[in-house]
Amino acid sequence: MEKSESIKEIAAALCNFQKSVGKIKKSETNPFFKSKYADLSSILDTIQEPLFENGLSFVQFPTGKNELSTMLMHVSGEWIKSTSEMLLTKQDSQGLGSAITYHRRYSLASILGLNIDVDDDGNAASKQPVKTIASANITEKPKATESNIKAIQEKIKSEMENKVSIIEKAKTYYNLSQNQLFEISSVNAE
Repeated sequence: MEKSESIKEIAAALCNFQKSVGKIKKSETNPFFKSKYADLSSILDTIQEPLFENGLSFVQFPTGKNELSTMLMHVSGEWIKSTSEMLLTKQDSQGLGSAITYHRRYSLASILGLNIDVDDDGNAASKQPVKTIASANITEKPKATESNIKAIQEKIKSEMENKVSIIEKAKTYYNLSQNQLFEISSVNAE
C-alpha cells in the first residue's frame, strides 16, 4: 500500500462513507456454485453518491503485467493506493477482462471497507492452472467412479452449508469430468 504523507482527512471521510453505505446487495447468481454475489455494477451504483458526499473518488487501472492498481482520493489531496497481482485462468483478452472485473470488485471492496459478505463468484478468476502429468513431481489423480460421485453427493446433502468446500476438496482428490462436476454441483438439500 502506498499513501500520501498525511491521511487524516481521507481517514475521516472514509469513516463517514462506511457509515453511510451499509451492506452491498447481492443481485447476481453464480450458476456453478448457485450462490449470490454483488456484481461490479451494483457496487458502483451503491457507492457513487456516498463517495461524492464525502469528497472521495477513485480510479482503477491495469499496471505492470497482470496487476491492478486502485487509488482512493480525497478532495484534500490525500490518497491511498493499492496494487495487486491478477491470476489469469486463460492467457487471452477474455481471461484478462474477467480477471480485471473480478479484481476491480474486490479491490474496491477492500480499499473502501465495503460489506459485501462472502462471495463465491471468483471461481473463474481464481482457479489455479491445470498442471500436466509432464510437470515435475506431479502424480495423476484417479478418475472418480460412480460410487465416488455418490459418496460426494451424500456428503453435500448432509452438509449443504459446506457445499462449495466439499466440491473443491473433491476436485483435489479426483480427476472429475465436466459432467461429474455438474452432477455433484447440482445436488440440493432434501
